[in-house]
Amino acid sequence: MILGANLAPGLSPITHAEPPTYTIEQGVALADSQNPDILIARKKLEAARGGLVEARSGYLPSVVSTGFADKRQTQTTTDLRNEDYNASIRALENVYTGGAVSNQVAIAQLMIEKQRCDLEEVRNKVAMDVRIGFYDLLLNRAKVRVRENSVRVLNEEVKTQEERLKAGIVGTLNVRRAQVALANEQPELANAKTELGNSYLRLGELFGVDYRKQANQFGFEVAGQLQYAALHPDLNESLGRADAKRGEIKARQLDVEIEDRQYLVDRSELRPHVQLFSGYEVYSERDPNVGPEFNHGYLVGVNATWHLFDGFATKGRMQATHARREAAMQALEAARRSVASEVRSAFLDLQQSDNVLESETKNVQTADESLEITKSNLAAGLGTQLDILQAAADVTRTRTTRLSAIYLHNVALARLARACGSTPDALDFASNRSRKRNEQQAVDVARPPAKITTR
Repeated sequence: MILGANLAPGLSPITHAEPPTYTIEQGVALADSQNPDILIARKKLEAARGGLVEARSGYLPSVVSTGFADKRQTQTTTDLRNEDYNASIRALENVYTGGAVSNQVAIAQLMIEKQRCDLEEVRNKVAMDVRIGFYDLLLNRAKVRVRENSVRVLNEEVKTQEERLKAGIVGTLNVRRAQVALANEQPELANAKTELGNSYLRLGELFGVDYRKQANQFGFEVAGQLQYAALHPDLNESLGRADAKRGEIKARQLDVEIEDRQYLVDRSELRPHVQLFSGYEVYSERDPNVGPEFNHGYLVGVNATWHLFDGFATKGRMQATHARREAAMQALEAARRSVASEVRSAFLDLQQSDNVLESETKNVQTADESLEITKSNLAAGLGTQLDILQAAADVTRTRTTRLSAIYLHNVALARLARACGSTPDALDFASNRSRKRNEQQAVDVARPPAKITTR
């Protein structure tokens, strides 16, 4: 039966579009454009630019309109008029503010730079999280393949033992052992699939995917497989780059400069402030003996204020600003120590993962060979079925451990890139490009196993 053959004119059968597929770098670009944290940081940067516009208004004249009108219901014996009104429009220009306006503009500019550094920091963190999310998804997908191959091999083992039981070659114990091994492996496969689904959810959250609109699918796919990133950066160069480029350190440095400027703004209250003004005024004269009721005219003048004593309010503000500056200095030193710790921690993880990867790469080959030898021994009557099941479990475990080592290596590189305020590719410093690397081994390690062993 052909569906859609009797559709009404103008209607077409419903087709389901394939979800988009992203590479790691495409995923980073997607998150950079629609991740909620990055969007919020961009809005904060936009708000800081508005603060600069507000601060620059101190250099421009301001136009102020004022007015009032009143009428007295009753008055005692007097010749004064019972109505009074006044309306004026004035243009005011700051002549001298004791450095308040110039330093407020400087603070606004520093705030823009700080928000830009915060945005850079958020983008680097999201990029790291996306890369780690990709590696986590690829790892779990490879684990699913390993577990599926293990279940397939164990299922074949159950069938083989059942056939041998019918032929009277083995006893019931062999069949039961194979069935138990298969039953033990099936929950591991189910757990791997669950972890894979959770990886999709975490990555989709970083992408800004609205899962309320996604019913039975994740809305995207990822390309590639878990590959070993053959990069070996230098610790000292990484520490230097992190101290120079990390957005968090730059932001803490700007905090110190902002407090220095704020101290000058606070100190400006101890100096006179002078304004020039000119305008037009309409007012009433209440005394009939002085002149007509309605009066108007232009006016120009100088307005000056100088706080000779304000109850130590300015002194208190300056003291508080000085304390905030000292706190900002402490925060700067803490940020530098924290970034250096992140770099060193990432290097420790790199060393650990490389050591595990080197040993497990050889161990996988040994486990494969051990399984083949065990099968040969069983065929020759020199081994037991339990030896085969144990050897098959060893193959699964070593391949999973090797995949985890690749994952930890790539995650450590992503963390190191974030700590240095750069991308993983930029960590391949010029001094390391001349190093000889075993590229063939890297390619071999990158390939997830198609099956546990050749039967």
